[in-house]
Amino acid sequence: MKELKLSPERRQRLIEQVQTMFARDFDENLSAFRAGELVDRMTALIGPGVYNQAVEDVRAHLQGRLDDFSGEVFVDDPA
Repeated sequence: MKELKLSPERRQRLIEQVQTMFARDFDENLSAFRAGELVDRMTALIGPGVYNQAVEDVRAHLQGRLDDFSGEVFVDDPA
């Protein structure tokens, strides 16, 4: 199975968003370390399911496009 890995920039943005959310919604200030732990755990917990759903959505979309492929490029042969 493919390991989900966030880029350092994306992970940092998520850490900042978690810190903002906790301060706003729960009146609790999280250190960057604690927010990073939450990001890492949530990525490990829900990331695979979200990733798999995205792959399935793309597969279904591409399959629909392939199913319609003949209609798009087929040319009637008059012979």
